[in-house]
Amino acid sequence: MSTPLRFETYEKTCPAHDVCGDLHEAETVPALPRRTPGPAPARRSAHRRRGRYAERADGMRRLLPQALVVAFLAGGTSAFVAKDKAVELNVDGRTRTLHTFADDVTGLLAEEGVPTGAHDAITPAPGTALRDGVAIEVRHARPVLLTLDGRRHEVWTTAHTVEALLRERGVRVQGAYVSTPLSRRIPREGLALDVRTERSVTVLADGRARTVRTDAATVREAVAQAGVTLRGRDTTSVAPGSFPRDGQTVTVLRITDDTVVRDEVIAFSEVRVEDPALARGTKVVDRPGRPGLRRLTSAQRTINGVRQRPRPLRSEVVREPRPQQVRVGTGIPPASVPAAADGLNWSGLAQCESGGRPDAVDPSGAYGGLYQFDTPTWRILGGGGRPQDAPAAEQTYRAKKLYVRSGAGAWPHCGSRLRG
Repeated sequence: MSTPLRFETYEKTCPAHDVCGDLHEAETVPALPRRTPGPAPARRSAHRRRGRYAERADGMRRLLPQALVVAFLAGGTSAFVAKDKAVELNVDGRTRTLHTFADDVTGLLAEEGVPTGAHDAITPAPGTALRDGVAIEVRHARPVLLTLDGRRHEVWTTAHTVEALLRERGVRVQGAYVSTPLSRRIPREGLALDVRTERSVTVLADGRARTVRTDAATVREAVAQAGVTLRGRDTTSVAPGSFPRDGQTVTVLRITDDTVVRDEVIAFSEVRVEDPALARGTKVVDRPGRPGLRRLTSAQRTINGVRQRPRPLRSEVVREPRPQQVRVGTGIPPASVPAAADGLNWSGLAQCESGGRPDAVDPSGAYGGLYQFDTPTWRILGGGGRPQDAPAAEQTYRAKKLYVRSGAGAWPHCGSRLRG
């Protein structure tokens, strides 16, 4: 299709000279010449001349389009070869050599359908211009949920294996617990990894210290590795389920729990009734009080031989207290007794009988007060209640009355003190 177009253009631009004229003529002359008047020799000569010009024109028409096409293809091929580049592409360790017309690394990766993310490693960097023979490496990042010594981390890595990841993060794997083989490849979707490095832990138990190298996940496991058994309510100074840290000291607490029961006295109250028949200051107990009883139950914990403060559990009243009923005198006591009794040494008698104590009671419980009255005698003399409960003045008054009735013989051992 292109050859007639180029040939036609050539005819329009050719200068008007004999050859071109012959070419035009040759193109328009019929195959068979017309018969014209004139001598036959002249017509044959002209026919031969036009035949030679037609052959030359046909040859030029065949060669000129071919030359133009060759020139066009030669120029296009040079540009084509200049754009093509041979590069080496390595994606996650898989290498291939390919030819590309891309201008830079970004265009090449898009052309090859290689997806990339923010955490991926691309060398050379995206946007770098490509040249023939360059090597491009793409390492896709993988998400890893890494629990390292009890602490959780969400990391991205371009490492292909678990061992390479740990080496990349500077984790010492010697003596460590790793939840998956070190040689395992990390898939594109990532994985969960638990690593516990070897640590030194000291366990104090039963008066001894034991130091162990351990990759245990809990303090309880480290204690067991130290050869210490926790029994019953035994525990440790840090939470048994916590992660043991390097250089940590753990104390084992031996615990025993007991229940303690004790009784507590409940004091009784006193009910007082005024009695004008009794001298003022006189107190007569009509019904003695009785203390109550309360029972207390507590939890008693002992830690490593040391008893802790009891923890109350319950309290119950075993016996209610009974109040004491008392009559209190409001009457006016007699001012004195016959003069024969007033001048005696009553303080000396009291000192001999009771040591001068108004509430004194002899060991038998039958005699009481300053002058050690027995209860029947006290009642005959007009006293109420017990003599040791009466005021000192009333006791002295009753003693004087007894002296008037019975003399110093009422006190066989100390009566002589009344005279001096």
